[in-house]
Amino acid sequence: MTFDVEKARAEFPILRRRVNGQPLIYLDSAASAQKPRAVIEAISGAMEHSYANVHRGLHALANETTEAYEKARENVRNLINAASASEIVFTKGTTEAINLVASSFGQSLREGDEIILSVMEHHANIVPWHFLRERKGVVLKFIPVTDAGELDLAAYRNLLGPRTRMVAVSHMSNVLGTVNPVAEIIAEAHAAGALALIDGAQAVVHGVVDVQALDADFYALSGHKLYGPTGIGALYGKAERLDQLPPYQGGGEMIGRVSLAEITYADPPHRFEAGTPPILEAIGLSAAIEWLATLDRDAVAAHEHALYDRVKSRLNGANWISEIGQAPGKAAIFSFTMEGAHAHDIAQILDRYGVAVRAGTHCAEPLLARFGLTSSARASFALYNTLEEADSFVDALEKTRTFFS
Repeated sequence: MTFDVEKARAEFPILRRRVNGQPLIYLDSAASAQKPRAVIEAISGAMEHSYANVHRGLHALANETTEAYEKARENVRNLINAASASEIVFTKGTTEAINLVASSFGQSLREGDEIILSVMEHHANIVPWHFLRERKGVVLKFIPVTDAGELDLAAYRNLLGPRTRMVAVSHMSNVLGTVNPVAEIIAEAHAAGALALIDGAQAVVHGVVDVQALDADFYALSGHKLYGPTGIGALYGKAERLDQLPPYQGGGEMIGRVSLAEITYADPPHRFEAGTPPILEAIGLSAAIEWLATLDRDAVAAHEHALYDRVKSRLNGANWISEIGQAPGKAAIFSFTMEGAHAHDIAQILDRYGVAVRAGTHCAEPLLARFGLTSSARASFALYNTLEEADSFVDALEKTRTFFS
């Protein structure tokens, strides 16, 4: 198969709009991707024709909606090659998925137990573990990042010890685009007797993920970066790991039986899905996954890398712009600083030319501090971007430069 970017772009209605009189060039997909028509129609169709609360209903609408909701779970299972749909827990996104594990797994931790993270983590994979540091005296250790933007694996091995209980790292950095060797990291964690959680929010979008091949204990992902809606994501957990976790929240659906004297809990995944779930969002995510399945993912990845390579080629030799992170095999994320310019000013000026980029800390303050920065700008490429847009981005950067020279 090949990838036809113009055919793909036609599926995204928002890409037809203009910003400040210019054609929209959306380079902020690492923050949140745009939505194809299949997702929009799936959500609106469910609201118009077949909506009810899921599970336990005995009428036609409840049955239809429950079937669509559980089909979404099966589609997530298939996306990451989990062994069973019961290993897929729906959450609000990667952030809640990580909080779920930290909160539930954390109940078994004692003062002095150790969690290994990395300096390149998103705040969503730092803050929940800090809660355990504050409340239970858990010790946090961090894998350093090299100048090229790679994890220092030798240092990682030295951090592992008899009190290591969990290793939680990103599969792909949202700032650097670095794709980490998580299979190796997981194997080392297991050899030390620890579990491994992988933040897959970025990686699942840009490549094929196989949680069984990785041997991950937990894997977290978000729907809105995967061309699906906001408010939906998933936590994969090995069946034996989920069986061992206590509930994260209490309410309807997650219980087995309730009396005034005692309660029992449902089996996973429902044990971790208290209350009315994000039904429409799950249906939208399901549609996004099915739409992605019609594409050649390898061809899409090659297309995205070509966009990044075009930008790098155009900027070759430019001494007024500095890229952050240049790890081999990195994904199509270009984080940068410009001489004499603040990232927020860069983003605002680029917006005048219709170019949407992200500016700030990217929820990764420790990583930026590692590179001596307080902010940066980030252009993140997706399957719907074109080589012409990559060129227009560089042209806009060159125009932006004149404001600060």
